[in-house]
Amino acid sequence: MKKLILTLAIIAVVVVALGDMFFIVDETKLAIVTRFGDPVRVIKDPWFYWKWPYPVETVLFFEKRMMAYDGRPSEFLTQDKKNIVANTFTCWKIEDPVKFLQTVRTIEGAEVRINDIVSSEVGAALGKIKLTNLISVNPEEIRLGEIMDDVTARCRKMGAANYGIYVESISMKRVNFPEQNKPSVFNRMRAEREEIAKKYRAEGAEMGTKIRAAADTNKKTILSEAYRDSEKIKGEGDREAMRIYAEAYKQDPEFYRLVRTLEAYRKFLDENTTVILSSDSELLELLSRENLKKAK
Repeated sequence: MKKLILTLAIIAVVVVALGDMFFIVDETKLAIVTRFGDPVRVIKDPWFYWKWPYPVETVLFFEKRMMAYDGRPSEFLTQDKKNIVANTFTCWKIEDPVKFLQTVRTIEGAEVRINDIVSSEVGAALGKIKLTNLISVNPEEIRLGEIMDDVTARCRKMGAANYGIYVESISMKRVNFPEQNKPSVFNRMRAEREEIAKKYRAEGAEMGTKIRAAADTNKKTILSEAYRDSEKIKGEGDREAMRIYAEAYKQDPEFYRLVRTLEAYRKFLDENTTVILSSDSELLELLSRENLKKAK
């Protein structure tokens, strides 16, 4: 009976030891095999592996994928002495698992170091620029992308050298003003916008005056040219009329004189007109002839 129990116990120990000797590395993980606490192997490829059973060797798993750290808001001072509150967003991953294990050991520990490095580098970078390089209505003044690229390069170098992490990118998530400074900042911004608005209105009024003056000049030019052309056309028409009258006069001077006289009379004589004529008046003679014709 004792031999059976001993045999079963030995089998159980062997089974447990064999189970502890084999492990699987997932494709999203990194593995470090330690022997009595010292790292002896780094495994980055997913597969089925073995090790000596505990306590001889132990396997530790770390995240292989890119991770994101949302930094805590911190207050900084710009070159032109403006207080701002900035919040950064960092993408990073483990590059050297052994150094990572020896320095920070955990994700939480790495995030504490990342926060310290990023805050330090962002503060140094913002201290060299003006507020308008971060927030401005003029796109040419903004240098945020250039600043964050420089901060990323510096943090990447420090992270890899000191903690075995790779900083992929650092971006500015939010830029704000301290609560106690917001009223004065907004008042100053409002005053600046009003000055800009006044400038634009003055420029607009000046441009409007120039446009109206140009339009008036153009109007006068068009009217003078139109009057010139109309007078020219009228002159040509009068000349043509005179030519026609002259030709008509040549054909029958007596008839032409009669027609022209009747046209003149028609213009000033109507049923309300009273005319006193002498007996030898040509008009009386014509009227008499007309009455005679009607009587016949």
